[in-house]
Amino acid sequence: MLQFDEYKVKLHNLKPELEQLGKSLDLDSAARELDMLQAESASDGFWNNVEKAQKVQQRISQLEGKVNAQKKRMASWEDLLVLCEMGSEEEDASLVPEVEQGYDALVQDMENARLETLLSGEYDDNPAIVSLQAGAGGTEAQDWAQMLYRMYTRWAERHGLTYTILDYQDGDEAGIKSAAIRIEGPHAYGYLKSEHGVHRLVRISPFDANARRQTSFAAVEVTPEIDDSVEVDIRPEDIEMQVYRSSGAGGQHINKTSSAVRLIHKPTGIVVACQTERSQFQNRETCMKMLRSKLIQIKEQEHLDKISDIKGTQLKIEWGSQIRSYVFMPYQLVKDNRTGYETSNVNGVMDGDLDGFINAYLTASATGNWAAK
Repeated sequence: MLQFDEYKVKLHNLKPELEQLGKSLDLDSAARELDMLQAESASDGFWNNVEKAQKVQQRISQLEGKVNAQKKRMASWEDLLVLCEMGSEEEDASLVPEVEQGYDALVQDMENARLETLLSGEYDDNPAIVSLQAGAGGTEAQDWAQMLYRMYTRWAERHGLTYTILDYQDGDEAGIKSAAIRIEGPHAYGYLKSEHGVHRLVRISPFDANARRQTSFAAVEVTPEIDDSVEVDIRPEDIEMQVYRSSGAGGQHINKTSSAVRLIHKPTGIVVACQTERSQFQNRETCMKMLRSKLIQIKEQEHLDKISDIKGTQLKIEWGSQIRSYVFMPYQLVKDNRTGYETSNVNGVMDGDLDGFINAYLTASATGNWAAK
């Protein structure tokens, strides 16, 4: 049958891409590292250092997933080819939908794997700290910040990633003034770094009795969580500590006491906050980890040697500084100003369907093919 012949041609054309993908993923090196780590994990005294052992086991799991995923793609390719040959010989049209769906799934899986090859940054596999800040505009902007908060938590859930609320400041009437969440899972920071910047919303305001069109802004800051192995000099006299009562999604148990902590790094103006732990000490420890990560990231971006020289990246949460625009009315469109990628599926985007924007950003980063300014 003609359909099966067409798909056999498609599959044969796809084979070189599939083989090249294996090379791009550097599976030979991954297999060698996996063998070495598995041998180490089987050695006597492996669990004497629990922290190190856990890291090794985590790395083994990552490598096994990487190697097995490519084996599964190769097996899918072979199964589809056999299915095409069977369907052609027996002229069984009922197999056509299965071939079509299998081929589309394989192509999509290959595209997702290809994007992983673009995640070569030093911290791309680290957890991501996503901080949201409402812009000027009161309730309208605070409602927009909460919509973005939901968008990122839904994205995490879609991809099987876990998130932890670090800070959550309720808005005056609705929404949130600010929030911070920790998202953990494979390539969390690598994917979410594309979201760093100002996000602009245009809609008919639900808070305006005259139903006028309103433009709102919110800033999203994304930093990788960096472990203690990277040294950074933070002087105690450079830190101002504030305590306050928690609110909102932070949890009921911490509303009774002022256990939430906010740290201000005076030389840079960086502010971090945490309210999810039960004590001031624990919240301060989490804040210090967040502050270290931000300082290290800025220091590396600016290629500076001394933290005292770091000025920080200040985002102006206003017109003209947005990386992405979300238009609900008079038409529906979400467009990224950096890559030019756009979609009219506004509801899908707000429900966490960000993959198109993330993929476009990673591709543009790798090729330098940015949208014209």
